[in-house]
Amino acid sequence: MKILEAQSAVLTNVEVHTFLTKQAKQYNDQKRKGPINLETIRKEVLQYLESPPGPLSQKPLPFDSTAIPELIKRLRLYQLTKGECIMLFNIRPTNIPVLNTVIEDMEDRFNADQQQEILDIVTEILGQFPQEPEEGDQGDDGVMETTENGHS
Repeated sequence: MKILEAQSAVLTNVEVHTFLTKQAKQYNDQKRKGPINLETIRKEVLQYLESPPGPLSQKPLPFDSTAIPELIKRLRLYQLTKGECIMLFNIRPTNIPVLNTVIEDMEDRFNADQQQEILDIVTEILGQFPQEPEEGDQGDDGVMETTENGHS
C-alpha cells in the first residue's frame, strides 16, 4: 500500500511497519537524518511492533500486506466493521476470549461455530502465532527444578 495522503485512512500495524522501515531506508540511502524526534519515534514504534508479545515479533512473518485484501474478502460474509477487520489483522486472535475483545457484541452477532470459523480464517491467512508459555509452566519435561539444602 502506498500512502498518498497523510491521515486519510486507518493503517494496519504491517502497513505502519512497512512505511517506517522504507522511510528509514530512504533517509539512510540519502545519507541524511530526519528531525531527532522523528528518529526517536520511528525507532520506538518499530521496536514496539517487533517486540514480543506483538504479532509482528514473529520472524519471518507468515504474511505480508497482500494478506489484508484476502482477509477482508474472506470475512465479508460476517459483516464485520472496518475497525474490527483491522483489529483482527493487528492482533491475530488465537482463541475465542481474545476474539471477543476485537468484535463488538460477538455473542449476540455470531454463534459458536461462526466464531470458530472467523478464528480459522484469521489463522489460515495470517498464520498461527506462537503461544508464550503460561506463567507457572515447568518447561518441556514438566519437572520443576528444586534445590536441596542440607549438604555442604
